[in-house]
Amino acid sequence: MAQETKKKTTTTKKVTKEKKPAARTTKAKAAAPKSKVKYDFAVIAISGTQLKVREGDKYEIEKIAGAKGDKVEVKEVLMISDGEKIVTGKPYVKDVSVTLLIDSQLKGKKIEGFKYKAKSRYRKHYGYRAQLTRITVKKIG
Repeated sequence: MAQETKKKTTTTKKVTKEKKPAARTTKAKAAAPKSKVKYDFAVIAISGTQLKVREGDKYEIEKIAGAKGDKVEVKEVLMISDGEKIVTGKPYVKDVSVTLLIDSQLKGKKIEGFKYKAKSRYRKHYGYRAQLTRITVKKIG
């Protein structure tokens, strides 16, 4: 068996540097002023509970007055955050509200219970079905 020898060929590339164009002297563009702050989340008091909400998310809460498609404005904002800064209210944050859209009024899952006492013919069956409202958070601010 003859050994084959492979020739190693090397190529060199000549790199040329391109000249960068001279810096232009232009006026700096003015940054657009922030008209409204975009809030990351808010904590609101609604239906006897506190709820952490984000824009565009859907939630189910205890029933509130209103029909499907109604907008509800909640001024009981306990805390807001824009991602960097957190503002808490005493008890509520001033000049901030959360706009909600009612998607539907519905009933929750049925909760059933049963009590009995042995040998005394006592039996008690009960059930409960919560009234709920499905909402969508439209705007925080």
